[in-house]
Amino acid sequence: MIQQFVNREKELKFLEEKFSEDFPQLIVLYGRRRVGKTQIIKQFLKGKRGIYVLCSRESLSENLAELKRKFYELTGKEYFLKLNTTSFFEIFKIFADEIKNEKVVVAIDEFPYLIELDKGIVSVFQKIWDEVLINTKVFLIICGSSIGMMETEILSYKSPLYGRRTGQWKVEPFEFKSIGKLFRKLSFEELVKVWSVFGNIPYYLSFFDENFSVEENIKRKILKKGEVLFQEPMILLREEFREPRVYTLILKYISLGYNSLGEISSATGMDKGNVSKYLSVLEETQIIEHVLPFGQRKRGIYILKDPFFNFWFKFVYPNISDLEIGLIDEVASRIFKELNAYYGIMFERLVLELVKSRAINFPISFDWVGKWWHKDKEIDLLALNSNTNQIVFCECKWQENVDARKVLNELRNKAKFVRWRNEERMEYYAIFAKSFKERVEDRNVFLFDLKDLENSLKN
Repeated sequence: MIQQFVNREKELKFLEEKFSEDFPQLIVLYGRRRVGKTQIIKQFLKGKRGIYVLCSRESLSENLAELKRKFYELTGKEYFLKLNTTSFFEIFKIFADEIKNEKVVVAIDEFPYLIELDKGIVSVFQKIWDEVLINTKVFLIICGSSIGMMETEILSYKSPLYGRRTGQWKVEPFEFKSIGKLFRKLSFEELVKVWSVFGNIPYYLSFFDENFSVEENIKRKILKKGEVLFQEPMILLREEFREPRVYTLILKYISLGYNSLGEISSATGMDKGNVSKYLSVLEETQIIEHVLPFGQRKRGIYILKDPFFNFWFKFVYPNISDLEIGLIDEVASRIFKELNAYYGIMFERLVLELVKSRAINFPISFDWVGKWWHKDKEIDLLALNSNTNQIVFCECKWQENVDARKVLNELRNKAKFVRWRNEERMEYYAIFAKSFKERVEDRNVFLFDLKDLENSLKN
């Protein structure tokens, strides 16, 4: 199992720089569940005097008791365990008196659980900060997985803590190039497959064993009952949401190709207003994404943004009954027949992500990148620069020995239907594939095979 803090240099550097400043800190650390926030905090705590407190949904009194226990472990003062108080303010005041001017880290993880138990807890922590901790050298970390709650209850201008934080960091999933650093034995093609199945969440990647093929890992780590990833999406939905059944239903139909608001509404039997609310929450948690075609403000589609969720709902969820009774080989046989087509879809998404993040050498600088489709025509990726009138039309092929000239001709024909400064634009074309039959000599055409992509990511 890989260590989840690998390749978290930016996050650790940020925390260390804030820690080096000689005044109290209130740092807000947040990001979707399983993204590796806890591991970052624990790595940061190494060699420092401090405590890590994981909040629970049990009760405020249980959380207060855990805080007392942690303060006792840090200070060695047994009276913390015997304090007869139900006040967070009081316990922090006593703690501040005990540590005096010492620099200490207090990391409170899953703070949203406290908010669920008592909305007023944010105001309590405002008072703790303003009247107690501001006069110390405490390095307070407030951490949470509920992105929506962290942004509205902690970071928004309406929050009692607004203006108190001295720093904030949203922890994101790994970039694709980081996955290559985790699994150095794998070829670039295998890394694309790993990303397509296990995604870019550190927790999910931690279960991948590079001593086995991607397909064997699917059988051993995802399809096998009892393994952590076997029912991970269902478990996460139950942890995250009060109505996991509804979210499961919506994700199921999105994975089956019901991508528009109207289609999802019809498939689930729910009215559009309700569906829209659930979709917004799924977007907040970064499980799904709403994609609009270039030039349109409507007619967008919803896709499962998280690759692992996408794989699980497409292949595991429909076969869960067979997997429950141990028919792994039978299910795997059915899945593997569709796997190459699935890799093709995910390769297209990966290229879009790499272009957006400017991770690869691209023919133009751009101020917009995305997809385009209209009726029966679709272009995998568009990138344009509205200042220079340059536009790149891109096609992605998860195939060997691609006939670049044939693909280029088809791409040029589809490009005619894209309405954007048609009389004055400068057109470029890019084709991404496993490999090409031959190269096209044209200064406005760019070919990227897997080796080209690998080299780009090394730069």
